[in-house]
Amino acid sequence: MIVDNDPRRQGPYQGRQHAGNAYSDLEPRSPLRRFLGGSPMAVLVKLVFLSILVGAIMAMLGITPGLLFWQIYDAGRALIDLGFETFHDFGRWILAGAVVVVPLWLLSRFLSVSK
Repeated sequence: MIVDNDPRRQGPYQGRQHAGNAYSDLEPRSPLRRFLGGSPMAVLVKLVFLSILVGAIMAMLGITPGLLFWQIYDAGRALIDLGFETFHDFGRWILAGAVVVVPLWLLSRFLSVSK
């Protein structure tokens, strides 16, 4: 590997070690720019473009925002109901196991005390 160590030659960042941030140190970033992640107009253009793109895809698939909301709602309800059914079955398992385990545990405790 050939290394150029000529001190007269400027680096790619005009004598700085790295490129630094995109904003100059003389121009502080406003809180609005920091919140939005760029200039308000650029963010607005990006959001409009993405909205058109997503809206077109949803229209091609026949999905409306209301239908999408209700599908998400129904899926959430189904997951919750499934979880409650699981806990109901789990409770039965605990009860069935306790009917066997607790008397055996008590019996073992009584027998170990008598020793």
